[in-house]
Amino acid sequence: MAIRPIAVERFSVISSKPFDEVVQALDAAVGHPDMREFGKNVTEAKSWPEFENVVQAALGPAGFMEFLRFNHGYMIAKDHGPTTPRILRLVVGNPLIMKRMAEHVPDAGSYAPVTILIDERNDGVHISYDLMASYLAPYGNLAASQVARELDSKVEALLTAAAG
Repeated sequence: MAIRPIAVERFSVISSKPFDEVVQALDAAVGHPDMREFGKNVTEAKSWPEFENVVQAALGPAGFMEFLRFNHGYMIAKDHGPTTPRILRLVVGNPLIMKRMAEHVPDAGSYAPVTILIDERNDGVHISYDLMASYLAPYGNLAASQVARELDSKVEALLTAAAG
């Protein structure tokens, strides 16, 4: 059995925009494919170029697609009432970027797609992301780390734009 410590760095930006506007900005930048159809098309792709075309068609303007959405705030509000601050977790990514990391460090598949957390606090709407480069740093692979840094830059730009 092996245990590897991983120190994770978090990028966070605080927006003065309302929660719904931040979510709308993220929604506009990220693709929202029908995941059943996407899975079918990925499975039916007969070559790498066909697979790339399926993925590219699913991506939004920021180069990502949404895989899942968890409304954590909804669950908390069930106990504490409708004025509870909202919390939303988006699982987004790009399978082409994940592939470029995982072919060098298979464990990258544990961290991609990535999580974007949007939550309301007294000082504004926090939009946070755990840096992929920090997840992959302990593996010491320069190629995977370079891809991770590129991914981090893209996600940071997305969050900064959504924050307005």
